[in-house]
Amino acid sequence: MGSLALLWVGSIIAAYFYSEQNHIPLNLAAAALPAFLLEATFYFVLGVERWRARLEKLSPAGVAAVLTLAAVAPYTAAGLEFGFFRWQSLGIIALLAGVVSFWYVLLPHTPATDLLFVLLMAAVYLANFERTEYIDPYPKLQLDVLGKVMWIRTGAFAMLSVRRMKGVGFGFWPRREEWVIGLAYFGLFLPVAAFAGWMVKFGSPHAPHSGTIKLLVLAVGTFFGVLWVLALGEEFFFRGLLQQWIGTWLKSEWIGLAFASILFGLAHLWLHAFPNWQMVAMATVAGVFYGLAFRQARSIRASMVTHALTVTAWKMFFS
Repeated sequence: MGSLALLWVGSIIAAYFYSEQNHIPLNLAAAALPAFLLEATFYFVLGVERWRARLEKLSPAGVAAVLTLAAVAPYTAAGLEFGFFRWQSLGIIALLAGVVSFWYVLLPHTPATDLLFVLLMAAVYLANFERTEYIDPYPKLQLDVLGKVMWIRTGAFAMLSVRRMKGVGFGFWPRREEWVIGLAYFGLFLPVAAFAGWMVKFGSPHAPHSGTIKLLVLAVGTFFGVLWVLALGEEFFFRGLLQQWIGTWLKSEWIGLAFASILFGLAHLWLHAFPNWQMVAMATVAGVFYGLAFRQARSIRASMVTHALTVTAWKMFFS
């Protein structure tokens, strides 16, 4: 419970600084905090193996039922607090989460059902359904993040605790060798990224506008935010699942890495503007290095490091 309490304290501190930086009234930030703490708690349980093991003592159907109930809890907390709760929205969230949670309870563990599962996860993720179900009470107080994180968490839980997928290396904190591998592939990626960016006219880097201390705090906060949410979710599905599965199906790890990288790049086609082929090209190249990190470490925690460093550098010097 000590680590969970530390998570809550860290979340409260982060919420305070975020509200200050984005000029969000403290009363609104405080009102949103319970829903975010609830989601953070569920997400934390996902990343801690010994806590997941307790859940897995239930039957697969029991685990799926718990996942479905947990999916609607943050929406309910936020919706009731800010007055946008609708039974129809609750039903949509419960239906989507229920389909994913009970997928491997009702269907066989075959390549076809695995592929359909990932396609479903990707389709809902890219459709941004949460933007219509969560109403932001204030600019920059984006409650739809709750829906996005819930979707990642539910899908990952279903794969890890219902299907019992192995060989992923799922977790929040990389081991020492995973840090080293992730850092090494980020270093190798940089000159390749510079050349690829020049080839596709991706853009020119700019000097950060913030002072040194503020820039350092922003970079560290961005890195860990990306590491524990965006990189963890994307690396789990693209490297931990797709790269492994495609490599097994086609009997070649390199083909699996190539296909996963291309699919990862294509997932960025809608980013900022459609069709964003420059981002597709850069993300595909980045995906190769993420895949190499995963292949060497046999763990997504290594590719998460490479991924988080890449996104942090992009946000600091290009966006």
